[in-house]
Amino acid sequence: MSTQPSKNLETFENPHPDRDYSIHIHTPEFTCLCPKTGQPDFALLDLDYVPDALCVELKSFKLYVWSYRDEGAFHEAVTNRILDDLVAATRPRFMRLTARFNVRGGVYTTVVAEHRQAGWNPPAKVELP
Repeated sequence: MSTQPSKNLETFENPHPDRDYSIHIHTPEFTCLCPKTGQPDFALLDLDYVPDALCVELKSFKLYVWSYRDEGAFHEAVTNRILDDLVAATRPRFMRLTARFNVRGGVYTTVVAEHRQAGWNPPAKVELP
């Protein structure tokens, strides 16, 4: 596998496709460029998903995220584009991407985008004593 930025998201087979379970990936170093000013925008990305048949391979995810560092993109557009690419690669039962952008001009921006597989509903939470 390359160590250069790449839009290629690699996957592997879900080891437990018979079970709903969640995967959480936290990426504190997302960077893209403001399309208006060319200034860098920094964000924390939190990816939560319930896999179906495939899971995203973490190094390819890191290189994919890295590939945005020199691209201009509005926060809303880039968050939805990343979600769309991850959904296309993994076809999850559920996926949520939360992008928390650092302050710019006194304004913080958080964008949350979700995908839900048709007919999939989260299981009821089990209350423990």
